[in-house]
Amino acid sequence: MGIRNFAMAIALVVGILGVAATGEPVQAEALTIGAAPSLRAALQEIVPMFEKEYDAAIKVVYGPSQTFRRKIEKGAPIDVFLPAAVGEVEKLQHKGLTLNGGPRIYAQTSLVLVMSSASRVMPISFREAMPNGEIRMALGNPKTSSLGEITAQALAKLDPAYKSRFKLVHAAHAEDIANLIHTGKADMGIIYRVDAINNPQVRIIEENPAGMHIPVLFGEAVVSTCREASMKVAQEFFDFIMSPRIQKLLVKYGFDHGFDSVSSNG
Repeated sequence: MGIRNFAMAIALVVGILGVAATGEPVQAEALTIGAAPSLRAALQEIVPMFEKEYDAAIKVVYGPSQTFRRKIEKGAPIDVFLPAAVGEVEKLQHKGLTLNGGPRIYAQTSLVLVMSSASRVMPISFREAMPNGEIRMALGNPKTSSLGEITAQALAKLDPAYKSRFKLVHAAHAEDIANLIHTGKADMGIIYRVDAINNPQVRIIEENPAGMHIPVLFGEAVVSTCREASMKVAQEFFDFIMSPRIQKLLVKYGFDHGFDSVSSNG
């Protein structure tokens, strides 16, 4: 049995050397991107383009931006961070956890009021809904979601007592908010415009609800948890997102156009 195992081991080594002798490259480990769900539709087109052009493999993990940022702070194996707000990258930068000069802003969106696309109820504005007190309003959870944090800040400036104006229902991110509205567990909600455009479950009933014109800047960064073997590909993807054709493609998926894509210094 020992001789047989030894022979099998020798055959395995010879097989590996034979593959190496052909000159074919060994498949590298996939670049891991931590991305906000708001980017799902766009990345489904962008990622295959990058993989083909750079002969690279990418794994995208979607989730709430605040959650990803905390995981990166604890050393989670994320190479590139694409949160739904540049502030999450800036928090990492302040702790020395970003590389390549820190975050870069590459996209912009805004807050909108939405309701179910299947609803037959007459749409009302945010200000009309506020005195009701019985309307179930779905919002992002400010403790786990960048969307929730930005929405809470905007609403607090509009009316410090906003929490008593509605029956609030909190969700992890925009996809969950849309699902709550679609399934009748909420009457309306506030999400990013880009999420509303890419989700057939909801329709926009008010742009900049109650005058809340708050630009939401999306930032990217190669983070300190990026593996050495992934550094080159991470930088290439970092630059790829900023290229004019990808910027044009982001507009196609609902992001705003015409903003100044400049570096953020935190």
